[in-house]
Amino acid sequence: MNRFIWKIRQKPPEIKRSGWLLAFLAQSRGLVTPQKLKDFLNPTQAQIEKVKVTDIDRGRERVMRALKNHQKIVVYSDYDADGLCATAIMWETLYDAGASVMPYVPHRIKEGYGMTTSAISEMAKQGVKLIITVDQGVTAREQVKYAKKLGIDVVITDHHVLPKTLPKPVALVHTTEFCGAGVSWRFCWELIKKLNPSYKEKLLSKLELAALATIADLVPLIGGSRAMVKLGLERLAKTRRPGLVALVKSSGIAGSIGTYEIGHILAPRINAMGRIEHGLDSLRLLCAKNRAQADKLATILSKTNSRRQDLTTRAITSAIDMVEEEGRIGIVQDREWHEGIIGLVASRLVETYNRPIIAISLGETFSKGSARSIPGFNIVEAIRSSSQFLVDGGGHPMAAGFTIRTEHIEVFKQNITKYAQKYITDDLLEKQIDIVCALEREDITRQNFELICKFEPFGIGNPQPVFITRGMTVEDIRSVGGENQHLKLQVDGLSAIGFNMGNLRAQLRPGDAVDLVYTMAEDKYALSGQIQLKLKDLAITN
Repeated sequence: MNRFIWKIRQKPPEIKRSGWLLAFLAQSRGLVTPQKLKDFLNPTQAQIEKVKVTDIDRGRERVMRALKNHQKIVVYSDYDADGLCATAIMWETLYDAGASVMPYVPHRIKEGYGMTTSAISEMAKQGVKLIITVDQGVTAREQVKYAKKLGIDVVITDHHVLPKTLPKPVALVHTTEFCGAGVSWRFCWELIKKLNPSYKEKLLSKLELAALATIADLVPLIGGSRAMVKLGLERLAKTRRPGLVALVKSSGIAGSIGTYEIGHILAPRINAMGRIEHGLDSLRLLCAKNRAQADKLATILSKTNSRRQDLTTRAITSAIDMVEEEGRIGIVQDREWHEGIIGLVASRLVETYNRPIIAISLGETFSKGSARSIPGFNIVEAIRSSSQFLVDGGGHPMAAGFTIRTEHIEVFKQNITKYAQKYITDDLLEKQIDIVCALEREDITRQNFELICKFEPFGIGNPQPVFITRGMTVEDIRSVGGENQHLKLQVDGLSAIGFNMGNLRAQLRPGDAVDLVYTMAEDKYALSGQIQLKLKDLAITN
């Protein structure tokens, strides 16, 4: 019955002395010394400042010169949640410093990704002397050259994987350890240390935006990024930013906001505008100064997100039939798919088939592609191996995007399929689940749950610990959800919920012995303090 191959990392000690679970969780994360564990459990701002970011001094000096000479500055954004949060941080900081600065958010459909020469030309006409890119720019070789020709300097702040041939801006402020908003925040921090130290507390409050963006962009929650998210979530819990307050309210979130609420509820609403409308309204929400304006914009974002969900569902339904049973990589394409949702289509198909997926929105002359990968296969390198067929492309090891002439799609598919056959091994395609260790029923306690929570926030690079408990007895079985799609169990006095596992209901009977694979959570619908098991998999062992 089990859906995954179970990989159990460690065997619990015969005698469970105090602190054994803490030691197991630390070892599973490579925290092999007391100091490493202490630093991990107690993230600090110093860890954020410790991350090496290139060219930060040169970038800062150019911005300070622009401020001194009253030069016009444009913050050139990307249209996803990371780029928009990065823009909000950069624009607000510069504006508060007295700069003549405006944000620029490109339109996904009309302008595409990154800087365009037409936008740069318009900025030159308006007397702009400095462009600061956020969350994009490392591939903008020709655009930087064009801007320089028109008398505009460019400072790039970005986190994407660097191409072989780099652009030549005034400064390339870069690290892959942060998201785009993290790089933006760190750059602003170095700027205000020289410019206006009294602004530090205000900039610290903007860590809430950096945390939101880090989670939204699936950046590993380790080192400086983990510190950024941990400290940012603390700020978000007491936020007074009207846009975030309104967005939380319109999203119907009750209680604390963690990585799940951001990744599945807040970030998709911010992203929705850039996907199928214009990201500018999301930026307006993030920077809103009053609740009335924020409430209005939050409603627009929620409605647009509902449309995005509908478009995505329809596209996924048609895409599923296109994925071949065999093969190392899946490539799907359609003329009807909105280019703003193909990344979501690829993500869902990766979850279903556990192989890298490329989804392509076909156009007459040019087509847009979005790719998502599995651990161990660098999708941006795979795409760059076929760069001779592309107009442009870039991204991360786990996610990438590109533009291609439609006439080149077939040869591109053949080329990248050969690449995947060479580099994707059988073990990478195994649908497996990593289990920290086995727990006995008596180990599932409030005390151990609180110990696990010390390792939050969980996410990419710091996954929520998964456990297995064998031989539990099923006491009650129900199907729940609007379409009975979820499985609800009572086992050995504990509540367990298996989302989208309702199809297993018919195979279970009270009295069955089961091995459960799960994470621990607090049961929000039961008495305070009760633990609920969130099922990942199960097997009947009668």
